[in-house]
Amino acid sequence: MKIALVHDWLTNFGGSERCVQAFSELYPTSPLYTSLWDKKNVPQFANQEIVTSFLQKMPGSIHHHAFYLNQMPMAFERFDFSDYDVVLSSSHACAKGIITLPKTIHICYCHTPTRYLWDFWHQYINNPSYFGLFNPLIKLFAPLAATYLRLWDRSAAERVDYFIANSRYISERIKKYYRKPSVVIYPPVDVADFHQSDDLGDYFLLVSRLVTYKRVDLAISAFNELGIPLKIVGDGPEYKKLRSLANSNIEFLGSVEEQEKRDLMARCQAFIFPPEEDFGITAVEAMAAGRPVIALRRGGALETVVEGRTGLFFDEQRSDLLCEAVRSFDNKDFNSTAIRKHAMQFDRSVFKQRIHDFITQKYREKHTH
Repeated sequence: MKIALVHDWLTNFGGSERCVQAFSELYPTSPLYTSLWDKKNVPQFANQEIVTSFLQKMPGSIHHHAFYLNQMPMAFERFDFSDYDVVLSSSHACAKGIITLPKTIHICYCHTPTRYLWDFWHQYINNPSYFGLFNPLIKLFAPLAATYLRLWDRSAAERVDYFIANSRYISERIKKYYRKPSVVIYPPVDVADFHQSDDLGDYFLLVSRLVTYKRVDLAISAFNELGIPLKIVGDGPEYKKLRSLANSNIEFLGSVEEQEKRDLMARCQAFIFPPEEDFGITAVEAMAAGRPVIALRRGGALETVVEGRTGLFFDEQRSDLLCEAVRSFDNKDFNSTAIRKHAMQFDRSVFKQRIHDFITQKYREKHTH
């Protein structure tokens, strides 16, 4: 069985790239096709055979790939997969639009239907810094480009033989926008790398990229009101703005090493999770460290957090409701060992086994018939 891997772009290392890394561990001799690769910023794939598109050589493409969104469909359609039995694509944008022969099985691990084209369109166009569109001319022409890209995105989904969704929440969105069924395989979390601690601090913790939709501002507003310690780990374009909003009880730690992040998670009172996420890896990481999560009752958190056992929910993105949830929190209501045991179902090893079993099953079915 000859397998190729595909991913939208490798310019940052986040949740979707962790999935691709797991794919590469499963199939280390399989080449990885992608539109762009920033070798300095994403060195994790240095030992993998990487095949990039013509966009790799375009001016400014590595750091400003949003300027080339209109050319992304062409970039992926030009890749040739004629020699492969299976292509496993990892897609939140254009990677699902590759063209394969009838003999080739195309399995797409879908992180989300393209956010900036569908249900997040109005948020993106009104907050162009989400994807780096600082040029007013681009904002002016974005609606025209989006119409074309929606048509292409919908037709690209028809080329996929099997969709895998990273949560039931995303499975529903695939059904709505692409009219396709999907199976759910939760993304990998390195649960084994996290540890519990008996020495808890007095602080709550938030770990996030500092971008608008993560709603870090909501947590800042709530903890300004509460006056209790909140540590914020992460960096991003909203850093200066968010820091200016925070009182002295809120500490910004910036980007930290993985080990420091794990230690902070193990010792926090609880983990604060205010965004509506497709899955929410950081919330699961906190549970892997045995700590409860206070999360918005929407999106992937509904599938990972068990109310009263591994965390608490607040119903809307309002600071008063988050305040109420934090005030009601009592560490004595939660068992760290039980929380960590719950997180084990999302471990990297489980993800890899389920992906391998799914590919093997679909390959056997095709060749049996």
